[in-house]
Amino acid sequence: MLSSPSRGVNVPQIIVENIRKTFTVAERKSGLWGAVRGLVHRKHVEVHALSGISFSLEPGELVGYIGPNGAGKSTTVKILSGILVPDSGDCRVLGRSPWKERVAHVRDIGVVFGQRTQLWWDLPLAESFELLSHIYEVPAASFRSKREELVALLDLGPLLATPVRQLSLGQRMRADLAASLLHSPKILFLDEPTIGLDAVSKQAVRGFIRRLNAEEGVTVILTTHDMGDIEALCQRILLIGHGRILSDGSLAALRERVSLGRRLILDLEDADERVGDPDAVVVKREGGRVELAFDPSRIGAPALISRLTAAHRVRDLMVEDPPIEELIARLYAEEGLQ
Repeated sequence: MLSSPSRGVNVPQIIVENIRKTFTVAERKSGLWGAVRGLVHRKHVEVHALSGISFSLEPGELVGYIGPNGAGKSTTVKILSGILVPDSGDCRVLGRSPWKERVAHVRDIGVVFGQRTQLWWDLPLAESFELLSHIYEVPAASFRSKREELVALLDLGPLLATPVRQLSLGQRMRADLAASLLHSPKILFLDEPTIGLDAVSKQAVRGFIRRLNAEEGVTVILTTHDMGDIEALCQRILLIGHGRILSDGSLAALRERVSLGRRLILDLEDADERVGDPDAVVVKREGGRVELAFDPSRIGAPALISRLTAAHRVRDLMVEDPPIEELIARLYAEEGLQ
């Protein structure tokens, strides 16, 4: 169990120690006969969602919590928000046990689940906000000030009189973000907040999260499969798989761990010109655009560029790191998560 911190000692906002959670689920064979047999003799199996995870978060961090489906991401968020009780282990969020002190706990956290809403489906958005202010017992003056701020930042003014069921997915996600922040939480848990959003809505949500973290110091835990979210927002990445924390560090540290080299992209004047170099490999070609992978420890970018521009008619070029999707895919493969 976690010990109480000494007075005056600066402790993390979130401390997780050896949390375990197992679910018992019914197993049924496919097909009609499998369904009939399941009614008579149902087999149950244990699923180890979390197998002893430990980590801590400092105030003001913006952390990406990633892993494949079934890795334990949502289970972790539900335990940290007090929705689930772990089988063993312990954690403290702002000095409290989330599931033992849930009423006090929820006053200091905000939670957004991308595929669920905390808004009232048939009520206008403004009335949903009003109800939430009463649930969280937000003083009237504070509520009005916070609502005006959030409505302006998330461009919700034209939507306040609209029933929630009539909002588009992008509009509802912005509304859910506002709803989770009306009581000014210190910590925000975001579970797939950009799922299904178009590019414009994603940019709006990402920009708001970035501002919230940078300017107001709100600690954010973001679980997502959208690697664009991770690259755009996260200072630190926790990788979970098989119910265990497999990696904890910055995106730069992950790139060093999983060496994919760098990429040189050339736009050739002659779309049919062949490109080759002993120190680079062509990984993609679309017309006159050629993407080459190279190891910077073997040849530096300036030397490779000089050699290729001398041998080919190059209209434009750029050097960049491999896409984060490739990085994470390689990391998953190394850890046996695919």
